[in-house]
Amino acid sequence: MTFKGVIFDLDGVIVDSVPLHFEAWKRLFQDDLGIHFDLKVYEDMVDGKPRLDAIRDMMPNMTEEEVVAAGDKKQGYYLEYLAQGKLKKFDAAISLIKELLANNIKLAAASSSKNTRRILEKIGIIGDFTAIVTGNDIIHGKPDPEIFLKAADGMGLDVSECVVFEDSIAGVEAAKNGGFLCVGIDRHNKPENYQQADLVVKDLTKVDFALLKNLFNER
Repeated sequence: MTFKGVIFDLDGVIVDSVPLHFEAWKRLFQDDLGIHFDLKVYEDMVDGKPRLDAIRDMMPNMTEEEVVAAGDKKQGYYLEYLAQGKLKKFDAAISLIKELLANNIKLAAASSSKNTRRILEKIGIIGDFTAIVTGNDIIHGKPDPEIFLKAADGMGLDVSECVVFEDSIAGVEAAKNGGFLCVGIDRHNKPENYQQADLVVKDLTKVDFALLKNLFNER
């Protein structure tokens, strides 16, 4: 099996946008709608899913019109925080991206976020990706593997030639549902969320081209 491509999730993998998303969701659910919202609820019900799917799961009695309105409100909150310059990128992820490119590995960004292209442009790496798949490009959100299958196809690669980097429960499930090797990034010491991953790391500081190549060789 040849190692030819890496598919990166965005939030929590390349950029530390989870705090921004969490605050935006909490503002919507807890402040506006009076529903208790903490980090566990975020991880179990919201993280990694398309915005409207997350609202449907949290608020199953909402009409579709109400779901869309709530989604627009959450997006507005997130963009407000983004404009305040609170978004940080993970330096280890940027370094890994550069090393992979130097070794002729194709890269794709695959995120349920419809802000993906805007964020990649903001941090100056949008040109590093052969394929970019966002929430605008899919019908089925994670844990359905559609987003990763489209990313592999966009790079012209087979599933067996790619590895997915994910930090969410739904994202890891989506990668494995699609038949991909998956590296789970457990930044919050929640190993139970990454049991399906082929490799689990705390961050990307110790992940390099050689490690990923060995992961394929051991498959």
